[in-house]
Amino acid sequence: MQDWLAHIERLHAQPIALGLERVCAVKRTLGAEQTVPVITVGGTNGKGSTCAMLERILRSAGYRVGLYTSPHLLDYNERVRIDGRPSSDGVLCDAFARVDAARGDLPLTYFEFGTLAAWQAFAAAGVEAIVLEVGLGGRLDAVNAFDADCAIVTSVDLDHMDYLGATKEAIGFEKAGIFRPGRPAIVGDARPPASLLAHAQAIGAELLVQGRDFGHLAGEGQWTFWSRRGRRGGLAHPALRGAVQLANASTALAALESLAGRLPVSMQDIRRGLIEVELPGRFQVLPGRPAVVLDVAHNPQAAGVLADNLGSMAFHPETWAVFGMLADKDIAGVVERVRGRVDHWLVSGLPGPRGMSAEAMARRLEKLGLHIAGRFDGPADAYRAAKERAGENDRITVFGSFLTVSGVLQAIGDERKRCPT
Repeated sequence: MQDWLAHIERLHAQPIALGLERVCAVKRTLGAEQTVPVITVGGTNGKGSTCAMLERILRSAGYRVGLYTSPHLLDYNERVRIDGRPSSDGVLCDAFARVDAARGDLPLTYFEFGTLAAWQAFAAAGVEAIVLEVGLGGRLDAVNAFDADCAIVTSVDLDHMDYLGATKEAIGFEKAGIFRPGRPAIVGDARPPASLLAHAQAIGAELLVQGRDFGHLAGEGQWTFWSRRGRRGGLAHPALRGAVQLANASTALAALESLAGRLPVSMQDIRRGLIEVELPGRFQVLPGRPAVVLDVAHNPQAAGVLADNLGSMAFHPETWAVFGMLADKDIAGVVERVRGRVDHWLVSGLPGPRGMSAEAMARRLEKLGLHIAGRFDGPADAYRAAKERAGENDRITVFGSFLTVSGVLQAIGDERKRCPT
């Protein structure tokens, strides 16, 4: 498996090269056909949670589901889930081999190769529904080589501006590229950019917008989903933490309602799916003391949600941040949203060409007026220092990047192996 991953990393000179020409050419060679309903999920934030809810509800209804997401936290296999489980090395290696044979001399990017391989794995497994998470943007993202029977844009905010544009209007247009004429286009953002709405209307998509065509009403211990088709009350709050998850859940339910003719689900399936849904790294609170919160928040919008969620937790005397971000992200914007919730900053360097050293990160944060409590080469070292310094009733918050959370999860896994309970 590792040999294959190293191989596909070397194929293209650039890690990110948007465009559909390459992936569509290899798709044609593979003879990939769409025979089951496809739900494509894009958006700045909320994609992962919405995908997880869709998968869990559909599985509760008895469907065999293929789910493709990115990036992964620990193992590449997490990206390609079949029937609720990460694909095996054997399944993925077979899929990689088929894609490699079909591409000839065409250099696919890592994400393009993985997207085509995921589709091959789903076809071989005979799944009955497919959920695809957009990697970056939408219009030129590899998953857009496949036509969505229902397309979702969860939210639109500023991120990946080097690729998608410097304004919400520009980014909204890119994300709207996953919509298809005459098919449901679900918008989970209650205030979407005009460009997104205009594109959906121009192509004749069946546009449904949060707060206008569907939405949610929060109650004590339960909530209600409403849409043009009526109300569904008495729903349990999703197992994923945070008030924002009601918006994600209502977006998922609007999508399923639009596909009811092909993928019917019952109220029992919905209730069970929401209660049982899991998604590591999204305001994930680990058991034990001090409290440890893992969140992959890496842009200002997500950081604002993290800050709100931290504010809703029980009192903790001190909060220690294990913080690392990629150099091309809006570091100042993220810090500004969270700084009021953090007492001590332990900064971590991150690997790779987009990574930033701990020293460079510390200088950035000091210019923003923060005191740095420690500089560490990697997230694992920063986490171990936080554990040593934090009091029993304190809180450790790990955030800033998938790489930051992944590094800490690996450290926790290593600790458990050394000290099994």
